[in-house]
Amino acid sequence: MTSRASGRVLVVGAINMDLVLPVSHLPRPGETVLGDDLARHPGGKGANQAVAAARMGAQTFMIGCLGQDEDGERGLAALRDDGVDVRSVARADAPSGVALIVVAADGSNQIAVAPGANRRLDARAVDARLHDLGPSTADVLLVSLEVPMDAVAAAVRAGATAGSRVVLNPAPARDLPPDLLSAGPILTPNREELARLAGLDDLDNAARSLLGRGVEAVVVTLGRDGCAVYDADGRTAYAATHGPVVDTTGAGDCFNGVLAAQLARGSGLRVAAERANRAAGLSVQAAGARAGMPT
Repeated sequence: MTSRASGRVLVVGAINMDLVLPVSHLPRPGETVLGDDLARHPGGKGANQAVAAARMGAQTFMIGCLGQDEDGERGLAALRDDGVDVRSVARADAPSGVALIVVAADGSNQIAVAPGANRRLDARAVDARLHDLGPSTADVLLVSLEVPMDAVAAAVRAGATAGSRVVLNPAPARDLPPDLLSAGPILTPNREELARLAGLDDLDNAARSLLGRGVEAVVVTLGRDGCAVYDADGRTAYAATHGPVVDTTGAGDCFNGVLAAQLARGSGLRVAAERANRAAGLSVQAAGARAGMPT
């Protein structure tokens, strides 16, 4: 592949509309909490990651699926406004995906997702759109788990075959088939997702276990504790950048999009992770998944 200075990132993932309700504290089971005004923001893990990569200057392509409804129109327009190439975003006869997000005063959140049209993104659709875009579209392929697993597997296989660097964000947490790990992606779980994938609670042992199963590297996001990189060269940790925390929604998506953009530009993994860590620290300082994502 011929590299460009800005790098090329292809994102395969979900596109949602976020319904965000600010509250004083997160409700306990059975508790009703009165909140402030409901806000609607374009979101979805894949779309958020694509926006984060595009704002870092990467030429960014999106493969996803939206409904033929008002949320779909708004989601598509928001991606275009941030410079994301949306020619491979399909439209389905189904409601667009919706995320219900409750955000507490300390920035913590609870999220439930109705996938809607995202469920229509299957392996056949991914293969067809990758074929249309061409095998050398991406320096880095970034995929997450808000879409069906066969679509995830098709994307990882295609990226590995084309020689793209593959970043697999295993969120929301789901078990991964062994062949996805052995394809050699960079995994980017948070602490809880890492424990589920490895079946181990200890951070170091869990990451090393996944390295033994064939992944290129494990980059663990640790919230207020920053992130840690595990690969053949060992472990390197980066502390979080501290500032006011308004809303943590989308911080992991920002991290992944910036990581992919920096790798596509040619940065080493540790440099890319350090910059992604800084970007995620900035992203939590504004309400909504994308408002705080830096350029």
